[in-house]
Amino acid sequence: MRFGLMIRGQYPLGDDMRVRLKEDLDAAKFAEDLGFDMIGKGSHYSSHPFQYIQQIPFLCQVAMIAPKLRLCPGVVLLPLHSPLHVAEELGSLDVMCNGKLIFGAGIGYREVEFNAFGTTQKQSGPRFEECLTAVKRLWSEDFVSMEGSYFKLDNANCTTMPVQKPMPPVWIGANANVGIRRAARMADTWFINPHNKIDTIAQQMEVYKRALDDCGKPFPEELPMMREVFVARSRAEAIRLARPSLEAKYKAYKDWGQDKVMPSGDAFNIDFEDLMNDRFLFGSPAEVTEQILVLKRRFGVNTMILGIHWVGMPASLAMEQMQLISEEVFPAVRAA
Repeated sequence: MRFGLMIRGQYPLGDDMRVRLKEDLDAAKFAEDLGFDMIGKGSHYSSHPFQYIQQIPFLCQVAMIAPKLRLCPGVVLLPLHSPLHVAEELGSLDVMCNGKLIFGAGIGYREVEFNAFGTTQKQSGPRFEECLTAVKRLWSEDFVSMEGSYFKLDNANCTTMPVQKPMPPVWIGANANVGIRRAARMADTWFINPHNKIDTIAQQMEVYKRALDDCGKPFPEELPMMREVFVARSRAEAIRLARPSLEAKYKAYKDWGQDKVMPSGDAFNIDFEDLMNDRFLFGSPAEVTEQILVLKRRFGVNTMILGIHWVGMPASLAMEQMQLISEEVFPAVRAA
């Protein structure tokens, strides 16, 4: 089992982002010291009521201070970007981290982002597929000419190719069945999201396996999942400590409409007790260890990306969580 740390980098308006950036970079370096395998960084634009450090410049700094870590922009919102820009940026990042990049890709869901980038949610699926196809070609061909419905390349080339050949592994994050089928078709693996309930994931895993069979592809060697995690002396204490910041985060997700693109029954407009049930990994070290092992046994998950630090939580508490999890959960999971 590999473990990664997801750094959201979401902070309230008015916070000094120079201070917050240093805290996040300190967390990345600490993750390397504690034996984490990777750092993930999400992406949103126009992210009111939060401030947000963008993923590529952040991961470039991580590459310099924590060179042992794999890096995952989790996820790049492909429908918002041109394929040449994505290929150049990520090709450069793979060089900077010496071939440790994971290409996390997603479709997005926020109308404010689609509108700001001159597209629509209706176009997002086909734009995603066209962009990803073009990025792969730019990484595997010397010059690319293609004319799609949304992008045109005329003898274009990626000036900085990735270190990894033919390209970095592609993880597609998906909430809905259509995206899961796309992950089977176009990616090296499905990046299982932190929001869907376990029973929903069980149903979606069958969708994924059938889609892999339809493509003639084997089950992936690496199956990553992200979950929100908090470890304390008891489940009740974990809930008490995590609730204020995690509740605020998921209120923003509800306001942004994230649950509108999720399967019915997985909505966020519910009490926190119901929201966390079957979603978040809360409890004592032994309880969280068992929760992770259930995911491993049931689904074959072998990379866990942990969300530990949320809006309003002191950085010191998040660092304590990282140390506690690395000392008590990592070895117990790996020994099982």
